[in-house]
Amino acid sequence: MIMRKIKFFLYALFGLVPLIACSSSNDDSPSADNTITCSTNTVSLANTVATATVNLTTTSEWAAYSDQDWITVSPTGSIDKSATLTITAAANTQTTERTATVTVMCGKARAKITVTQAAGEKEVTPDSIKGPAGYTLAWHDEFGDGPKLSSDWTYEVQNSGWVNNELQNYVAGDYNGESIVSVSGGTLKIVAKKIDGKIYSGRIYAKKHIGWKYGYMEARIKLPQGKGTWPAFWMMPVNYTTWPGDGEIDIMEAVGYIPNVAYSTIHCNKYNNGGTSIESGNKGVSVTQFHKYAMMWTPDYMTFYIDGNAILTYKNDGTGKDAWPFDAPFYIILNLAWGGAWGGQGGIDESILPATMEVDYVRVFQK
Repeated sequence: MIMRKIKFFLYALFGLVPLIACSSSNDDSPSADNTITCSTNTVSLANTVATATVNLTTTSEWAAYSDQDWITVSPTGSIDKSATLTITAAANTQTTERTATVTVMCGKARAKITVTQAAGEKEVTPDSIKGPAGYTLAWHDEFGDGPKLSSDWTYEVQNSGWVNNELQNYVAGDYNGESIVSVSGGTLKIVAKKIDGKIYSGRIYAKKHIGWKYGYMEARIKLPQGKGTWPAFWMMPVNYTTWPGDGEIDIMEAVGYIPNVAYSTIHCNKYNNGGTSIESGNKGVSVTQFHKYAMMWTPDYMTFYIDGNAILTYKNDGTGKDAWPFDAPFYIILNLAWGGAWGGQGGIDESILPATMEVDYVRVFQK
């Protein structure tokens, strides 16, 4: 009813305009020659309360309105021939994208601005998260609350050169007021950033003193790009004493100097950085998009996946710990290294900093 009244008012207003303008001797008459120029005719907005501005140029007075009540415009009209129209969308609580049209009227001229708003977030509950058949959710973090991590996570704090000749300094969340590891907008962000001549980044552990033995581990991640980046989603043994004898599970690694490729690798005494197809696999990915990286881990094998496609299966050959140290609890690690033995092998490019590893969720399923 309110929208009908608004439209009636606008129609009435613009019905009177020709009569008023006819008595004017200037060149502002709203005739068929009136024009409207918009700086853009398409607007994309986030699913939160969001605004965008469109610059208008008209030949006479104008008015604007939306065909949807979740969109407001300001101002709704003006006699100024150059103006800025502010378009505001209410938060989208629907789980589908929605579209509105803002119409600008100037005499008989009309201009349409299409407004698209992203879908609202689907509420994620343990019951709504499904894993492989026969598996149930054992632990997860959807990164819905922030800006700090939950108590399930532990920060690593180390200076550069601590491991693999890497150049970053690992800090506990922030450094000198600069955010390095944070949660916002439903995702975890680990940022490699240059501050006062040094590189700072984050490395965090989930359930470090408990871990999990066997299961299906999955994370949805968007990787950084550029020479020097070395993001990873991996696991180490809770009761670690020696490497590689106690094992290492690299569910996902990527290095920026080899763009758009992700790797899965295992490490043990028998197979360690040999580069064979027994111990490592890889697949091309677009680093500008989120991808699902996962591993199915049983007493008999580990299979690694990217977006549901298996890229490596490592089998327990029954010969003992040298080939299969993977019968003990391991904990999850997320980190973004800078440079180092592998990440810096093709050089580094500090112009791409800050670089961000963004994680949508981490989930563990077990039988």
